[in-house]
Amino acid sequence: MRSGNRTVRLALAGLMAALVFLATMFFKVQIPVGGDKTMIGFANVFCILSGLLLGPVYGGLAAGIGSGLFDLVGGWASSAPVTLVTKFAMAWICGLIAWGGDKTGKKLSRVVAAAVIGSLSYCVLYLSYSALKEIMLGSAAQSVQIIMLTKLGATLTNALIADVIAVPLYFAVKKALERSLPEARGNG
Repeated sequence: MRSGNRTVRLALAGLMAALVFLATMFFKVQIPVGGDKTMIGFANVFCILSGLLLGPVYGGLAAGIGSGLFDLVGGWASSAPVTLVTKFAMAWICGLIAWGGDKTGKKLSRVVAAAVIGSLSYCVLYLSYSALKEIMLGSAAQSVQIIMLTKLGATLTNALIADVIAVPLYFAVKKALERSLPEARGNG
């Protein structure tokens, strides 16, 4: 959905932010990691889908706002600003790749590359933040390694889940949007 009504794009971004929030709230398994926690869930599916459908800016806003709001109400408030930025970055990178270049947004290879690179960029950002936080809190090096290995497994699992589900879902939702919203037709 490249061109067209800004109000429609904003409404879709709000809808996607709500889906990100709801997926984070209800479709997750929390994993305690030392004094911290991580989770495996389906929120990243909607973060990646936001980037693919709405492009870098609106997709990034949907992913960042939906995830940040969950952190505020879900017991992760101290991480909300970082979550907003890292989830925005994931969808922004995904949308930038999917919507960039030669405008081949309907090609499977471009959509898969966008989803994978977006998800992996989030993994790097999240794990870097987590390691830095543990180091700044004075955690022992061995403790940081154990925590990071657990978080690495959960984060890569989330990336795989997100990409495997978001890519086919993108093509189905895009087709439905093109039928119902004329301004979505013919865009990446």
